[in-house]
Amino acid sequence: MDKENLKEQDNVKDPKVEEAVAEAAEASVEETAAETAVADDTTPEKEIEELKEKLEKEKKEYLFLMAEFDNFRKRTLKEKSELIKNAGESVFKGLLPIVDDFERALKASQDTEDAKAMREGMELIYKKLKKFMEQNGVKEMDPEDREFDADRHEAISAVPVPDPEAKGKILDTVEKGYTINDKVLRHAKVVVGQ
Repeated sequence: MDKENLKEQDNVKDPKVEEAVAEAAEASVEETAAETAVADDTTPEKEIEELKEKLEKEKKEYLFLMAEFDNFRKRTLKEKSELIKNAGESVFKGLLPIVDDFERALKASQDTEDAKAMREGMELIYKKLKKFMEQNGVKEMDPEDREFDADRHEAISAVPVPDPEAKGKILDTVEKGYTINDKVLRHAKVVVGQ
């Protein structure tokens, strides 16, 4: 019995037997792959065709997205230009009642000799204008601000002063300055001590 076992072991180690086993395994794998290919119904040509269709679909989606973005950009640009073009509309619409008041005051001044009544009318119109400006974010710079600040003031002249503490200080405001939403709209024109 030992001789038979040895013979079987020799057969297993025989290169011809190993080659036959490898060929059988390879054939089995090929059959399984062929069956799978038939079952999946996919061939390299079909895979290429599917990939081409997928690529075309992606191209169409990309072109659609680019067109959509271009439309968005154009629409935004148009809205922005309209906003800039008509930005002053609300401001001028608010100024029209004040202009009407001035016209009425001028018409009334032709018929009256009362300077005090005229002054009161002008003060009312002035207050109405100041209120409108404040509602739109325009504020007068503090006239009591006596420190010269180049970001807020414009020095139109420098006057020599004997007091060293008055140097660099604002002595007089010739024209008021205004800010809009904390940004300088017009610099205050001032006289500075030198």
